[in-house]
Amino acid sequence: MAGTERSARDLVVEFYDTALNQKNVDKARAFLGDSYTQHNPAIANGPDAFLRFVRFLIEQFPHAHNEIKMVVAEGALVALYVHSVRVPGTRGRRIVDIFRVNGGKVVEHWDVIQDIPEAMYPPINDNGLF
Repeated sequence: MAGTERSARDLVVEFYDTALNQKNVDKARAFLGDSYTQHNPAIANGPDAFLRFVRFLIEQFPHAHNEIKMVVAEGALVALYVHSVRVPGTRGRRIVDIFRVNGGKVVEHWDVIQDIPEAMYPPINDNGLF
């Protein structure tokens, strides 16, 4: 079981970096299954729809960067805790992206996205978001 978790983890991390940081859509396609279920209501199902969305991001935010802060993998599921900055110099967003891997391919995605506010009301601790 640990071998499966590790390879799913590595696959998703490489896929994420390839698509969103290296902005290599052609290479990213090789990581996706023939079917791809998308749970973000702003993106259609299917690998081609996901790649169209990535191309849109590249065109609109060519200097965007997504830093993976934490990876949690269990079986076929891999969760990434990400600091996403679309425009350099802005605070960006924190994102939890969850992927499901099947047959060595990424086949399903969920996400939770939160803008990082400019002013954090008085924090109760000094732990920070990341």
